[in-house]
Amino acid sequence: MARASEPLVVGRVIGEVLDSFNPSVKMMVTYNANKPVFNGHEFYPSAVISKPKVEVQGGDLRSFFTLVMTDPDAPGPSDPYLREHLHWIVTDIPGTTDASFGKELVSYESPKPYIGIHRFVFVLFKQKRRSSVSPQSTRDNFSTRQFAKDNDLGLPVAAVYFNAQRETAARQRR
Repeated sequence: MARASEPLVVGRVIGEVLDSFNPSVKMMVTYNANKPVFNGHEFYPSAVISKPKVEVQGGDLRSFFTLVMTDPDAPGPSDPYLREHLHWIVTDIPGTTDASFGKELVSYESPKPYIGIHRFVFVLFKQKRRSSVSPQSTRDNFSTRQFAKDNDLGLPVAAVYFNAQRETAARQRR
């Protein structure tokens, strides 16, 4: 699975958001029941308004995971002074289930990029024990690395990202 992290290096997710890690759990992120997220693919903001289904395939029902979704390009990729903007945190996700079985610590905020192409990163951590993750107080200037350190989560076990940019009026789907 080591090669699975290569697109994360190319997309600068490893480096700017995460330290290098070896993926050890399979995570599937799907919007609108039929649109899977693949590294570097583009989604229209209108297609990611509702929270996605995030399936964890690995571990067992005694394993618990934390999911973090951030935008490292806020407010714009050329000057990301709000890096990272936090979009979602779900904890206590049992292995072999999906995020809906976890505890939502920070509610889902749909991506709304205003300037340039933004990366939206989903990161999965394996918790050492249940109910061990503390909530976050702010969405701006979030640090996935610091959050993992503060909550003793270690390195990620899976990550995936997509790109999105502001839709022009002609491109918006209603």
